Amino acid sequence: MRSLNMMKALRRGLLVLLALPMLALAAPSAHEVIQKTTDELLADLKANKEQYRQDPNAFYTSLNEILGPVVDAEGISRSIMTVKYSRTASAEQMNRFQENFKRSLMQFYGNALLEYNNQQIRVLPASGRQDPERTSVGMEVTGRQGEIYPVSYTMVNQGGEWLVRNVIINGINIGKLFRDQFADAMQRNGGDLDKTIDGWGEVVARARDTEAGQQAAGDD
Repeated sequence: MRSLNMMKALRRGLLVLLALPMLALAAPSAHEVIQKTTDELLADLKANKEQYRQDPNAFYTSLNEILGPVVDAEGISRSIMTVKYSRTASAEQMNRFQENFKRSLMQFYGNALLEYNNQQIRVLPASGRQDPERTSVGMEVTGRQGEIYPVSYTMVNQGGEWLVRNVIINGINIGKLFRDQFADAMQRNGGDLDKTIDGWGEVVARARDTEAGQQAAGDD
């Protein structure tokens, strides 16, 4: 009898030990995702900045490897295209736009990051109770002259993993900026979805110029 009880106790102990790694490997929180990704991105940029200045495409590839897994590219793409256009788009068109969007997004942020010069970046702690499906992660970027630019990441929980759905930089809603640019491009292209998708890189370049102009106006 004692032997049987000892075996049961041993089995319970083994189950507890086996459960510990599972607890340690619990999915990271939204804030942990942003912190880890930011740390990895800045470490990579610090180690390879000169190479990336000479070869921006290598930087965009590295950005995609680091940011790609934590960005809800499909959700953002549909949000930019809006229901008005996405409901009539074919699967091939949606996939093509998603790939074009991801490529242009890396260029959009990559160009700005190449100007990064050891400014302070701080991920703000979570405040209050967090929604288990959707939340925001705040960040502060300190500029060269000590000015502070607020950044807010909208995060969504998909299958237990937190992904970036939108970014607001110094009051500029990037998702809305892209949506407005997409609608404007559709109008200029006479409603030609393929033409708008194929020319998305130029649209993002204009959006980047718009953001730069707004940032400059804010600094005056």
